[in-house]
Amino acid sequence: MRAVRTTAPHRASPRDYEGSEQKALMSWLYGEWRRGSEVGQAYPVTYHVPNGGQRNKRTGAELKAHGVKSGVSDLVVMEARGGLHGLYLEFKATPPRHAATAPSQRDWLALADERGYGAVLARGLEEARAVLREYMALPLTEVAGEPLRLVAGTDWRK
Repeated sequence: MRAVRTTAPHRASPRDYEGSEQKALMSWLYGEWRRGSEVGQAYPVTYHVPNGGQRNKRTGAELKAHGVKSGVSDLVVMEARGGLHGLYLEFKATPPRHAATAPSQRDWLALADERGYGAVLARGLEEARAVLREYMALPLTEVAGEPLRLVAGTDWRK
């Protein structure tokens, strides 16, 4: 007598190619920082914006109330270079495993570009490395005169 299967066959979890490649990018950038390379200087000032992922409606609403915005780029480089204020990098996996770029992501890149930031879509690890190398090779943006300081808020320097 044959056993009858009562449960659905187990399917493998979908692979997060984009997440894996972005981790590899940050690992590479860390290594470059440890080596003291020019592009490695971006490591201490580069951060990921965790906007993506599956969330239930309640969590999504809570995050939105806290200021989470749809389409914000994956990585931000908080260093002014080449006359730009910083860099917003939308990261996608290497084709053909890349996801489509959402309209909100294109809108965010356009908004950043209009406001004087570098705004780049990078498809894959190698393209993202090339973007970071190019950006960090630009001269530092110089500020004319002494920067203004805000007086509102608590002075964290004390």
